[in-house]
Amino acid sequence: MPIKNRFAEMHADIAAWRRDIHQHPEILFETHRTSALVAEKLRAFGCDDVVEGIGRTGVVGVIKGKADGSGKVIGLRADMDALPIHEQTGVEYASKTPGAMHACGHDGHTAMLLGAAQYLSETRNFDGTVVVIFQPAEEGGGGGREMCNDGMMDRWGIHEVYGMHNWPGRPVGEFAIRPGPFFAATDLLEIEFEGLGGHAAKPQETIDTTLMASHAVTMLQSIVSRNADPIDRIVVSITSFETSSKAFNVIPQKVQIMGTVRTMSPEARDLAEKRVVEICEGVASTFGGVARVNYNRNYPVMVNHDAQTEFAADVARSVSGQCDEAPLVMGGEDFAFMLEERPGAYILVGNGDTAMVHHPEYNFNDEAIPAGCSWWAEIVEQRLPLAS
Repeated sequence: MPIKNRFAEMHADIAAWRRDIHQHPEILFETHRTSALVAEKLRAFGCDDVVEGIGRTGVVGVIKGKADGSGKVIGLRADMDALPIHEQTGVEYASKTPGAMHACGHDGHTAMLLGAAQYLSETRNFDGTVVVIFQPAEEGGGGGREMCNDGMMDRWGIHEVYGMHNWPGRPVGEFAIRPGPFFAATDLLEIEFEGLGGHAAKPQETIDTTLMASHAVTMLQSIVSRNADPIDRIVVSITSFETSSKAFNVIPQKVQIMGTVRTMSPEARDLAEKRVVEICEGVASTFGGVARVNYNRNYPVMVNHDAQTEFAADVARSVSGQCDEAPLVMGGEDFAFMLEERPGAYILVGNGDTAMVHHPEYNFNDEAIPAGCSWWAEIVEQRLPLAS
């Protein structure tokens, strides 16, 4: 694999940073230790400016090239937060925080972007400015939205932005990408059904919320099978079902269900929300009860821009010799907020034959570090070339 020699030299150091971050996972916006470590290293590398507290606990570093004739600014983004999972890898550098672990590889993303930042600070072989973005709360908190809402794109005049995620099952260091919709919109459901509770031996005197909610759970699947165009991709998953009573002989007054809806287009998203409300309210009314639907539009569809995707794929081929077409992913990614504000692209880098992300036995593969660092560095040097 043709990688930059500097990253081969730095590999052990970058892996050590990654393992240190892995031992100290932090959830959502609570990335205080990680953010401080990132800021400290960026300053030590000689970044021209380092700003903390963007998007609450995000960190931004600014690196100016040897020239600025282009006037262009490229953003590179990595996520820093961990997941509320108890680690079961058995590695010597396993999480020291019970119930929290880097089960998605954000420790690797952060370490790789730190490695790229050190290299770019040392060499500055580009015409323009690089903004390295270290984001908290990708795992459900919307840290990307918070950083954008803090005015990050305008404050540093970012023209394009690029992101990367490791991908288990893909050969180590090999890349995949696709233009257009890539990761799904991820909406959240909280639905409360209320009827009339009572004794389980006298159901005729009650309005049975358990029966009501059970019918709704089944009927919600008709959105996918009977409302959506079969070509569209929609997932409706109910993941929690909780009654207001735990007794054997009580029909509960209330039932709450929760879940998620994943879609790949604004039209499908609108349809799904409309039908969730209609189905739940209609089922509740049929049984004589009521349904209160909280449909929370969370992350939007993450859409790669065509020109930047083609460029990112060309850079990947220059690093690893290949770049495949990635599949559509029904998981969410809040890099979507940055791509709504600026053109850019998001790419996958292979993590090898490892456990899948969000699994207690997952671990980021340190062998992917040179490829990931090289891709980020080449994005800058090829997009902002110095005049010969």
